[in-house]
Amino acid sequence: MPASIASGARRGLGLRWWMAILLCLITTINYLDRQALAIAGPVLIGEFGLSNTEFGLINSAFLFTYAIGHLLAGPLIDRAGTRRAFSVAVLAWSLAGMAHAAGRSFLGFLGLRALLGLTEAANFPAAVKAVAEWFPRAERSLAIGIITVGPGLGAVLAPPLLGALVAGCGWQSAFLVPGAVGLLWLWLWLWLWQRNYSLPEAHPRITAAERSLILAGRGAEEAAPAGGSWRTLAGYLRHRQVWGLVLSRFANDGGFYFFITWLPTYLAQARGFDIRQIAAFAWVPFLAADAGSLAGGWASRRLMLAGWSLDRARKTVIWAGALAVPLTLPAAVVDSAWLALALIGLAMFAIQMKAANLFALPIDLFPAAQAGSIWGLFGAVGSLGGMAFVAAAGWVSQHHAYPPVFWAVGVTQVLSALFVSWLIPQIGQPGGADRGGGSGRIPALDSPRRGP
Repeated sequence: MPASIASGARRGLGLRWWMAILLCLITTINYLDRQALAIAGPVLIGEFGLSNTEFGLINSAFLFTYAIGHLLAGPLIDRAGTRRAFSVAVLAWSLAGMAHAAGRSFLGFLGLRALLGLTEAANFPAAVKAVAEWFPRAERSLAIGIITVGPGLGAVLAPPLLGALVAGCGWQSAFLVPGAVGLLWLWLWLWLWQRNYSLPEAHPRITAAERSLILAGRGAEEAAPAGGSWRTLAGYLRHRQVWGLVLSRFANDGGFYFFITWLPTYLAQARGFDIRQIAAFAWVPFLAADAGSLAGGWASRRLMLAGWSLDRARKTVIWAGALAVPLTLPAAVVDSAWLALALIGLAMFAIQMKAANLFALPIDLFPAAQAGSIWGLFGAVGSLGGMAFVAAAGWVSQHHAYPPVFWAVGVTQVLSALFVSWLIPQIGQPGGADRGGGSGRIPALDSPRRGP
């Protein structure tokens, strides 16, 4: 693999694109690590006598520390540098994931899950920082697009791969194998991004043409001060749009995390699937989720090309997804397990169609210098919302079965859309006013204007 990378770079496949492929690969491994507990969940619940409430709390521990990690990771990565910070994070979460194989109790899995969430939170901030360092502005959206294939790919691969490991080698292997693969990735990362080359232009394997391309493509924003301090960022809480982002994301993420963490256990408990059936079919809704992400991004872009304003296009797709989710949630009560699985897939499609537009709002609303800090807050709040929902789902499913949880998924998606419409009255075009009239952009932190 190293030889092929070096050879490809010499033939014209730029070193930066190998970096993007590596970042996509580690994001896929990151998702396999976190999916291991969901796939092994039915076995662990039976072997260690865990209740649904306890299993929900174990998953919530991951999301709680994942939220904290989002808030901490950015400044630490900036301080340590991308290469070093990513290396430490991958080593830490690979070992934390492998340590799950030694878990034997509710408290043991709770602590290990919390450690995994804290360490895995560095993945996306570090990956985005690497893209900013290695890619000219014109190529960054494509590079990030390559990286964000990783979560969907991990969710699709996890049921067949990890399910086969659980069935053939025991539940411990579902944690040991992804962790070991992460350590192999770390070796390749350290080899490719060699020591003492903090910026790509100093890398000994980069060509003169690629170095010139990267340097020429860096814009003025790289030299501009970022609005990353929490004291100054708190000034944005004066804006109702910030509360729209926070509340909509808090309501949004619960449904997605419910299916991510509970689907295998639901299929086992409510539909009678064994581990081999889970391995064979649990990936289908996540493939639908990937399709929803692409469809949501395509739909809003298509509407804008047809002359719709950014505000109208974003909100139309957000509402289309939000209103479609409740229509699919009879999945909890239909007799056919296969129809239930198909309806869950449609729900995931709609949730992600909506999310593709919801997740673009921080960039739509905020200046580039502050968008990263806002995204940290945005992502942390989403994790906290997911944590609360996943914990509640465990208690409700244990005491009242699954149908109330499914309907809560639909209600929270509609609430998320309501918060957008109510608290974000105008989504502005990047760099200017929205077609609907008035500026939808929020001024930079050093602006004298303070919005309501």
